[in-house]
Amino acid sequence: MQDYALRIIISTLSMAAPLFITGTGAIFSERCGVINIALEAMMLIGAFCGVIGAYYTSSPWIGVLAAIAGAGVFSAIHALICIKYKANQVVSGVALNMLASGLTVFLVEIIFGMRGTSENVATIPNINAMIGLASDSKNTLLYKALDFSPLILIGVIIVFISNAVLFKTVFGLRLRAVGEHAQAADTLGINVSKMRYAGVIISGLLAGLAGAFLSLSLSGNFRKDMTAGRGYIALATMIIGKWKPLNVFAASLFFGFAQAAETFVTSLVIFGYVVPPQFIQMLPYILTLVILAGFVGKALPPHDLGKPYSKEEKL
Repeated sequence: MQDYALRIIISTLSMAAPLFITGTGAIFSERCGVINIALEAMMLIGAFCGVIGAYYTSSPWIGVLAAIAGAGVFSAIHALICIKYKANQVVSGVALNMLASGLTVFLVEIIFGMRGTSENVATIPNINAMIGLASDSKNTLLYKALDFSPLILIGVIIVFISNAVLFKTVFGLRLRAVGEHAQAADTLGINVSKMRYAGVIISGLLAGLAGAFLSLSLSGNFRKDMTAGRGYIALATMIIGKWKPLNVFAASLFFGFAQAAETFVTSLVIFGYVVPPQFIQMLPYILTLVILAGFVGKALPPHDLGKPYSKEEKL
């Protein structure tokens, strides 16, 4: 029973990690006033660049850095389109999602000569392997309790650091001020564009880390559209969490548990009827819709979210 509980906890954390890492990054973008629908694209680019980095260097940790850098570039493109050229932020995000989906498949075929799937690469070892626990201790509680990726631990630390940065620092105060009332923030001498670029790029860097977790911890390769809608679920956890990192973490654990259920619940019988496994796989997405529709309450976004700002338009 103890082993089973540990497996559920670790599986829940593994499924939740890309959600709360990406969702926390999304807070920075939306708190500064820029809608980031492109989280899916940034995660996908991160997953792809992570595999490429690990493939050419044989180091998964360099792959992680490549993932963060690649997603950072994509987030900078989104920031440039939305902040400098004042394009529709939702349209920009959707376009980048489509671009990332097609571009990664195209590059995988060029680099690996395969359609939709890359070669396997070196993966990030779990914590128990990193600290050198002997293989003959596999049946011990300590070994099982530490049998998870260090990126999960890094992600949890990022959540708490982000919460402190947003609500305990001058940078966080300025970022939130820009998202609530850009004109007033500009009047007080805050560089609105600079803060918005920072917020969007931070969101991309964290989405890239989440993408690296998918490809370098969970799978060991890149597959077409392997993010499987996690960017959108991360966006939902941000809304459910009302733009607060600790709330996003809690919401992500809920959805992570729903996704982990796919592994542990292979069959479900209700009133003598066997529920198809595809329905179990749909649970995270169904829960997203249900909770957003009826159980969250009124979640108020930052006042200037989605509104381009120009100094020339200042009253």
